[in-house]
Amino acid sequence: MKKYENKAGNSGVEGYETGADYIIVKFKDGILYLYTDEVTGRNNVEQMKLLAAKGLGLSTFISKHVKSKYAAKQG
Repeated sequence: MKKYENKAGNSGVEGYETGADYIIVKFKDGILYLYTDEVTGRNNVEQMKLLAAKGLGLSTFISKHVKSKYAAKQG
């Protein structure tokens, strides 16, 4: 899992992992969320991948646009 850079300094995201059709996001509370093209939507997943790589805006995007559209939750 890659460390989320958190360039704004106030994100709840700690790390992430990406694949062809998914992103897994780890929050600071230790909970992992799986977001997939099928459940979350391809455009949303691709945008989340871009934001994760930038280290900026991922948590905000999730709370505004994705909300509870995750495929699985662990932790």
